[in-house]
Amino acid sequence: MKLRGGPYSFPKPLRLLRRAEFRRVYDEGQRRSAPLCSIFYLPNGLPQTRLGITTPIAVGNAVVRNRVRRRLREVFRLYRASIPGGWDIVLNPRPAVATMPFPRLVEQMLRLFPSKGASASLPSRTTRASSMDKQTGFSQKQVPDQSSAVLRSPKPEL
Repeated sequence: MKLRGGPYSFPKPLRLLRRAEFRRVYDEGQRRSAPLCSIFYLPNGLPQTRLGITTPIAVGNAVVRNRVRRRLREVFRLYRASIPGGWDIVLNPRPAVATMPFPRLVEQMLRLFPSKGASASLPSRTTRASSMDKQTGFSQKQVPDQSSAVLRSPKPEL
């Protein structure tokens, strides 16, 4: 798909706009956290990376939240060429984004964006099933959850 505008534009095909798109990234994607923000990312099978931003009320009033969104969109817009294609990304900023100097914001955000080798770190459904131990039914790293088991103490004898 040919995108309108220059290499620094941010047209609608590069945005996550629908609730279902955000939900899919939250539910099926990977998460990275930093003091600056949380980032959720999921391969989208497209040649370009798309961005969505959800700014919680805890970040500040409407003026501050809009400013945070503008700053994050600007980082994505300016450095879109250095971010590998094929990802859906959702950013959840924290209040620190509003006051951080822009060059430092750029540096921190570029560390959080998925890299070209990040697709190898995404767990696939087949990998999970193949790493299951046939005897116990748990993956090799997984430990059974003791909190869900009903533990009954023996009745005291009278």
